[in-house]
Amino acid sequence: MKLRSLRLVAGAALALMGLRPVNAGTPASPAPAPSAPAPSSLEAFFMQDYLLGDWGGVRTDLADHGLSFELFYIGSMPTNMHGGIKEGTVYQGAMLMMADFDTTKAGLWKGGRLHVSAVDLHGNPFSADHVGDFNKSNLVDFQSDFRLWEAYYEQKLLNDTLTVKLGLMAADMDFILPDFYHSLSNITFLNQTFFFPTLVFNLYDVPGFPVGNHALNSSPYGSLGAVVKWNPSEKFYTYFGIYDGEPNLGDGGTDFSLSGDQGALMFFETGIRWNVKGSGQLPGDLKLGAFYHTDEFYDVKDVIGSFAGLSSGTKTHDGNYGFYALLEQMLHCEDECKAQMGEVGCQGLYSFLRFTGAPADRNLTQFGVDGGFVYKGLFKGRDYDTLGIGGSYLQMSDDIRSAQKAVNRLAPGTFVVADYEAAIEVNYKVQLAAWWTIQPSFQYAMHPGGSGEIDNAWVFILQSTLRF
Repeated sequence: MKLRSLRLVAGAALALMGLRPVNAGTPASPAPAPSAPAPSSLEAFFMQDYLLGDWGGVRTDLADHGLSFELFYIGSMPTNMHGGIKEGTVYQGAMLMMADFDTTKAGLWKGGRLHVSAVDLHGNPFSADHVGDFNKSNLVDFQSDFRLWEAYYEQKLLNDTLTVKLGLMAADMDFILPDFYHSLSNITFLNQTFFFPTLVFNLYDVPGFPVGNHALNSSPYGSLGAVVKWNPSEKFYTYFGIYDGEPNLGDGGTDFSLSGDQGALMFFETGIRWNVKGSGQLPGDLKLGAFYHTDEFYDVKDVIGSFAGLSSGTKTHDGNYGFYALLEQMLHCEDECKAQMGEVGCQGLYSFLRFTGAPADRNLTQFGVDGGFVYKGLFKGRDYDTLGIGGSYLQMSDDIRSAQKAVNRLAPGTFVVADYEAAIEVNYKVQLAAWWTIQPSFQYAMHPGGSGEIDNAWVFILQSTLRF
């Protein structure tokens, strides 16, 4: 089945290039052939895992001896079609580079892994200039930069039930991370809120509104830290992580000094999984977590009140925190994939629902929810394509709202009172080859920036990803 599916993927790519029909090579009779015909050299090119191939076996040989690497290029053209700040199209791209050294395969010691990754970000800003949304519409919408992303050592202990990581890390690579519907290597949604919930950004500074003095420890901005993972079984886990409270945004990510007076950021997460691989039942999981920052954070009501002389704007709170829950459940499994049920990438329909919450007195937003559906292999002969439908809602802080209303009573029109921001995304990712995808995404941003000041926006994004 896998070979036939890959041949159909290759055939589709060739058809789009005008070289042969999509269903060329598909048997006309339902009777099984004695053996699958060998693919042509062009079909083999589209079926291989990497655009540049295996280098005559060198790549596989290196991996067998412990050294593996990945190279992705993401090219994206987001367009604001209507509403927002202004209409227009920009180009944004990212080259992702990752290398791993496995000490077990290298014949050194068991359970060790050294990981290094870097990213080259380029292009013009989109959300800030065109939409104005907190939930950034495009996954690679970052300031242009070439930077070190992560550099850490990982060691597995106690029969691989305990994992310890030390080094430069991004928190979103270990926490609030879906098992099934979305990952860095299997991008389903392009809106950033589906990758790492926007509410967690509450810990950090929003330009022009000093709710904090911190940058966000999430991809592609890592900070020094340590993570401990305990996986006593396939059905239960507990993770804990502590990071420097202020990732270094300059120096290309190569400044390894601790921020000192910026505190520390901690994550805790525990989860359960049911119907794991081999059960023959539809799998799912529930993740519960919390985060805490030890630094001081401004009182948002006090800050806003200072604009009208109602307060000093200097009141602070010790620490900041939040909670989250993520539920995933597979709803339907394709017949030909039932033997692999429970594995990542199994064909069928998945659902997800995620909640986040944080105190209103020191954060820009206080509640967030996102959820949706992902179907892999919806159409016959398109086993590796994915359809994604998702929505998110972000509720602004009640303390901010009440403070803005108080200021407006003294100075009418000073603020457009904050309320919420929401987004809807529908996308379809086409697997043209094992190493090439094209993904159109339609999005509707409601109340960009968390109020009615900016018009709702219609966004279209066309993204292509190459795996070298």
